[in-house]
Amino acid sequence: MTNGILCAIDFSSPSSDALKWSINLAQRLSVPLTVLYTYRLFKHNGEAVALKKQMEADAARNFTIVENEMLKGKGIQYDFKSEIGFVDDRIAEHVKNNKISFLVMDRGLSARSKENLEDFIGNLQIPLVIVP
Repeated sequence: MTNGILCAIDFSSPSSDALKWSINLAQRLSVPLTVLYTYRLFKHNGEAVALKKQMEADAARNFTIVENEMLKGKGIQYDFKSEIGFVDDRIAEHVKNNKISFLVMDRGLSARSKENLEDFIGNLQIPLVIVP
């Protein structure tokens, strides 16, 4: 198996558990891991650009904490993506454009999908691991 793992997170405690699971799997399979954080950008008093910059800065800061606590020294190749959009749309785009073998996410993040979970899984066409 040469394809990687995609782990969708929102920096909550449950998504931290999903990331731990993903790291363990990436180590065992010797595959790269992509950590994906998605967010919605709502226009706020005409300050959408400033809000986007703030969201991106917050995500980068949060990922640095996660990286230091969970990823460094684990012997896996990883990268971090922070993107605007619905979780399921961003995941579908990553699966379509990258070599992804597994998607890992927590139950809460999967429940916030804009689609019915069954439809999302049916359209995904790769194995999905939902961590409680």
